[in-house]
Amino acid sequence: MEHGALDRYKFHASEYAVQFVESGMVVGLGFGSTAIHALHLIGRKIEGGELHRIQAVPTAESIEREARQSGIPVVTLEEVERIDLTIDGADEIDPELNLIKGGGGALLREKIVAQATRREIIVADHTKLSPRLGTKFDLPVEVLPFGWGSQVEYLAGLGASSSRRMVEGDQPFISDSGNYILDCHFGPIGDLKGLARALERRAGIVEHGLFLSLASEAIIAGPEGVEHLKPGSSE
Repeated sequence: MEHGALDRYKFHASEYAVQFVESGMVVGLGFGSTAIHALHLIGRKIEGGELHRIQAVPTAESIEREARQSGIPVVTLEEVERIDLTIDGADEIDPELNLIKGGGGALLREKIVAQATRREIIVADHTKLSPRLGTKFDLPVEVLPFGWGSQVEYLAGLGASSSRRMVEGDQPFISDSGNYILDCHFGPIGDLKGLARALERRAGIVEHGLFLSLASEAIIAGPEGVEHLKPGSSE
């Protein structure tokens, strides 16, 4: 599909989601090519006087820089009592609005923010919808650099072929928290909760990209327009 068309869908999804941002809110700012549209739209609304007293919790250092450049006041989770609403993207979305996230490497902070928010709105284009997680996208797993090779072996025992994410040829990708990312090919995942438990009990695995029962709703844009989905409502 033409990149320009996909980007328009991403913009329309973000535009729809931003209507739920109200003055006085603490807003979580997600990471990714769709959520960045929401950030810019919020910045424009603040600049135009439509939104006041907004405080934002970014999910990545690059998003914090972008928010400051867009005139959005930035705070930490320690400075606020709660996050009212987070707008974030996803790499793959199943019918129950379970997600795979982490394609950009910000999964740890994204999950911290998601768990601290009252209303998690996912924005995406229609290509991110999937009948079963793992069908379209490999699962990112954030691991400590120490002993990372042993995690590859552990993940193989769970049925995944894994590779360390690289940048600039031969340099490992380093997350904002100083960790490596392993991209894990499981294929379609049958037992999401069981896999999540197996990953969470392993020392050295910091976090995984399965976001289960965290999305309140999803705004999906495609050729047929914009859909506002709740868990169980997508095809």
